[in-house]
Order: sequence, then structure tokens, then C-alpha cells
Amino acid sequence: MLKPILLMAVSTLLLSGCTTFGAITNTAKTLNHADITAPSSDNDILNISPSQSSSARQTNPPKAYSIESVMIQKPLGKATLMLAFSGGGSRASALAYGVLQELRDTPIQRNGQTTRLLDEVDVISSVSGGSFTAAYYGLHGDKTFQKFEGVFLRKNIEGLLIEQALSPWMWFSDITRTDRAVAFYENAVFKGATYADMQKRNGPLIVINASDLGSGIRFSFTQEYFDLLCSDLNNFPVARAVTASSSVPVVFNPVVLKKYRNCSPHSNNLLFSHRDEAHKSYEVSSLQQGLIGYLNPDDKRDYVHLVDGGITDNLGLRAIYDVMELAGGAKAILKKVEQKPVGHFAVIAVNASTKSSGYIGLSNQVPNIETTINAVSDIQLHRYNAATIELFQQGLKRWTQALSTENKVVQDYFIEVGFKDVIEPEKREFFNRIPTSFVLDTQQVDELINAGRTLLRQHPVYQQLITNLNGQ
Repeated sequence: MLKPILLMAVSTLLLSGCTTFGAITNTAKTLNHADITAPSSDNDILNISPSQSSSARQTNPPKAYSIESVMIQKPLGKATLMLAFSGGGSRASALAYGVLQELRDTPIQRNGQTTRLLDEVDVISSVSGGSFTAAYYGLHGDKTFQKFEGVFLRKNIEGLLIEQALSPWMWFSDITRTDRAVAFYENAVFKGATYADMQKRNGPLIVINASDLGSGIRFSFTQEYFDLLCSDLNNFPVARAVTASSSVPVVFNPVVLKKYRNCSPHSNNLLFSHRDEAHKSYEVSSLQQGLIGYLNPDDKRDYVHLVDGGITDNLGLRAIYDVMELAGGAKAILKKVEQKPVGHFAVIAVNASTKSSGYIGLSNQVPNIETTINAVSDIQLHRYNAATIELFQQGLKRWTQALSTENKVVQDYFIEVGFKDVIEPEKREFFNRIPTSFVLDTQQVDELINAGRTLLRQHPVYQQLITNLNGQ
């Protein structure tokens, strides 16, 4: 961890008590309780029939913020375009924001008219710092470009949180550090917005990701995952989801969700669509078994403790990969959301990770604790990121091949926006020295936004995507 976060950890730990309890804000679904039965085994969960689940349907439920409901209402464009925003504090937020700006300013031709590539975005998956940008855009659309810099990027968020934690009136409070952060984000950034507000926007699907500290599973804030808790996502605060996605363990307490156990699983849950074990990888099978654990009546855990999504995937790519594979691939999921394949399938991965361990070895001075921890974290992070990118690229090839026909080939495009592609050594070092924190100075914000725009614009695969889209 870097110095600002360590300072915050020490100060907040000194003020915390021995035992704290997270506030519970997720609510149970409203159900018809007649004849509700819980499955007795994993097989019952996976093979539950529609007639079994019908007894546990909601009574006139509002449209849930689910993968299926959002994707069905998304109009068919010229490309399937997905974005993944990585972790990395405000550094990641600013880089992702720059990418959104560039997409906004990239014109493409559709049906003889000029439109923006930004309007083609179908999904934004995010973790940690990237979740602030994703969630804000999901709620505000184009207004993001007038407001986000002022309410978040150019504010000393970290300093305000520390000031709040050190306030004397909080010394004897039983409110957790995380709940204080949620309250701050709700008031200062997200203004009390819930997922019902996100649903009203009719924009791209926003998938905010956290990590289940108890099971090690990636947990995404969509109704498909909340169904596993018999809970309703619609009235859940967006600020709390973003806080979960960025809650660094020790510095912040987990965001806690309650399992209500008052419903049967939906037979058509996208997470359980692909049941043919012969065609699933070990990783996907293992993940699905972990998800089934939420529904296991013998599991005595009544609460889910969520922490930083970067622990299980710091790029935001594996959440997309998980859903695609659990659903049975791109062809199966398009059928599920009533969409047809288009000729281009593009994924832009905004990777704000830095490489700071290169400074070790410039002298015989023994690295301090901060530098050592940073180096160890960087080594692990970069290796896992590389494995994630390789896995995702293989999946993307497989999905586009499945979507292609003799008459129509679906082209895949994988575009990684990251500091490794900054040409000037001095500028690359400048970015690598920006710490993972929630405070940036004016120059850092300006340079990061410009980097997001420039790196995307100059990427050869992105240029090929634009050429191909405008050539049709």
C-alpha cells in the first residue's frame, strides 16, 4: 500500500473499536410466500424447473437492474462494444474518464448519419477506482462531462475522508469507517442515487464489481447476483456499491449484505444457464459451484462481506468473461437478451496499473516497508493482469468465431489502454509515480485525462475499428 493509504489506515485504526458491525441496507424481495421451498442439493439448484420457481416470484415487481433487462432495451448498433475500467484510485478514474471523452468525440457513420462511438457502448465493467467513473456515467450520461471533474476528480477525496475520520464527534461513534465513506459519497458524489435511478437512464449496462471476502468470489452488482441473496437491487444505493468495489481491506471495513433465504432460485438466472459440464472449463465450473454456495440451505452464513473488487480482478475483465462463459458464450447470451450479432465485437480495457518497483536497485539502500509492499503488490498484480488479458483474448476469439457464419464474419478487437504504451520515458515515469490514492493535483488530472484520450486514439486496433465501422 502507498503512503497516503497507510497513513489513513493507521489513523482510522487508532480510532476504531475492537468490534464493529456493518450497516445492512439491502432489502428482501417482496414475494408470494405460498409454497416457497428451498433446494436441498446442488443438483436441485441447477435443475430447478420453471414451475418450482413460479411460487416465489415477486408480486408485480418493478423492472430489476439485471443484465437481461438492460441489454434487451439497448438498441442494436453497428458494434458490440464493452469497456472495462481497472482499479487504481483516482488515477484509474481519470484515465477512464479520458477514454469516455475520446469515445464521445469519435464520429462514426450509421445509416447515413454521423453519430458517436460512445453511443455504441453496451457494457461498462469496473472495479475500485474505475467504478466511480463507471457509476457516475451510468447515472448521468453526457452530464458526466460537465460535472464529474468538479465533484470527484479535482477534489481531495482522501483528505476529506481522513478529516471526517479524525473529527472528534466520530471518536466514540459506532459508525464504521466504510459507512462514513458511503455517507460522504452519497452526499458529495452520487446524491442518494439507487439502482432504480440507474435503470431509468436506459444507458449501457454498468457492472460494478467487488470481492466476497468469505468465499473469494467476484460479486457483481446486478440483479442476477442479488437473486442469490433473495434481495432486491433496485433500491440499493449506488454509493454503497461503489464503496464496496473500492474498500481496501484493513483501511475500510467490508460492505455487508444480508442473505434473506426467502426465495427459490430463478430457473432462468443467467449465471446458471450453461449446465453442460462437458463444455465448461475448470475455472467456470468452480465459479458456478461457488455461486451455488449462496443458495445452499446448509450454508450457515447469513451475511456477505464485500471488499475491493481489485482483489479478484483488478482489470474488470473477468466479470465480463464470467458472465459470458456462465451463460454459454456470446451466442447464448445474445439469444437470452433478444439481440442479434453484429459484425464487430470490441473490448476496450482501461488499465491504470503502474510499475513502481523499477526504482529498487538504483542503490544499495535497503527498500523501506512501503517500497517493498508496493513491489510485491506490483509483481503479483502484473502477473495476474497478464493472465487475465490472455484468458480474455482467448475467450473473445472463441465468442466471435461462434457468432460468425459463412455469410457474415464477426471481427474481434481487443484494445488495452495503459501506461506501458506511453512513448516518452519521462511521461511514462510521471504516470508510474502517481500513487494509488484518492487525491490528484491539477497537473495529474490533466495529464491522465489526456493520456486516456491519446492512448486510445493512437491504438492501432482502435484505428482499425473506426476504419471498419466507417467503411460499412
